[in-house]
Parts: sequence; structure tokens; C-alpha cells
Amino acid sequence: MDISKQKEVITSAKEKMEKALLHLEEELKSYRAGKANPAVFNSIMVDYYGNPTPIPQIASITTPDAKTMLIQPWDKKMIAAIEKAIMVANIGFTPSNNGEHVRINVPPLTEDRRKDLVKRVKAEGEHAKISVRNARRDGVDILKKYQKDGLPEDVVKDGEAVLQKETDSYNKKIEEILALKEREILTV
Repeated sequence: MDISKQKEVITSAKEKMEKALLHLEEELKSYRAGKANPAVFNSIMVDYYGNPTPIPQIASITTPDAKTMLIQPWDKKMIAAIEKAIMVANIGFTPSNNGEHVRINVPPLTEDRRKDLVKRVKAEGEHAKISVRNARRDGVDILKKYQKDGLPEDVVKDGEAVLQKETDSYNKKIEEILALKEREILTV
């Protein structure tokens, strides 16, 4: 056993931490902050001929201005289904259609809605931190297993220290992302 095992474990843990960070960023895109953001529709499913399909896969979504979104389905028969899916998703939008596309006017966020969004953002951040800590824990467990198989104790301790440093670094990045999103949501 040599130091390459330690590097392998650290690299694997860092990849998992990076995935947690990317997942957080992707999730936060769907939290709207009072302006038109097509990403809010990424997780809304429409019954597309018997298959649940995200809206962006069956329509083009444009933002003609900061307070309006237009959803133009490629199949005009899907307009009613898209409207229904948006209403069911309960994301605070009231869709209207003119037979060609679905228009969404983005209402300003109420103070209560802003506070609720901030709570949800913080919860997403906590999930990301848990994923980062789990990656560290898994790495440490693997290092300890390798120590039983003959990896020197000082190499294991060094690996644990590096994993802790990476964990702290990723947690700091998560905090920065959360602070930015929170500011964006609370800015009227």
C-alpha cells in the first residue's frame, strides 16, 4: 500500500463534494426571485401522451421581459396540459393562453413568500452540506480500512486532514452561494 491509495480516496471524495455543490446550484436556479426565470419549469411535469415530461422538453420558454414568460409548446394540443401542470405545481403563477402559447405574468413576491423561499434555500444548503460531510466520512472510513490493510498511520492521518480541509472549503462555498441567493430573494 502506498500514498496513491490516499490520493485516490481524496480525489473520489472531492468529486462527490463537487457534485453536491453543482446539485445545489442547479436546485437554486428553480427558486425565483421576483423576475422571470425559465428554470422554474424544469421540474414541472406534464402528461405528454401518457409520459410525465418536464415542460422544457415539450415547449420553448422565452422571457420577453423581466416580468413575463411565454411557453410555446411544439404541439398545440399540449397548451391545456401545460396550464394544468403549472397550476398543480403551486409555484405562485397563474397561466393564461391565447391558443398559441401560455403566458405567465410573474407577480412580485410577497414578504411571506420571500421568507418561505429563504427557508427553502437554507434547507437545500443544509442538504448540500450533509452530502459534503458524508463524502468526507466515506473517505475517512476507506482510509481506515486501508490502514488495517497496511497503509501507514501517518498517511491515513494526513489524508483525514486533507479531507477535513476540503470539507471546510466546500462548506464555505455553499455558504457563499446561499448568502448570494438569499440576498437575491430578499432584494425587492
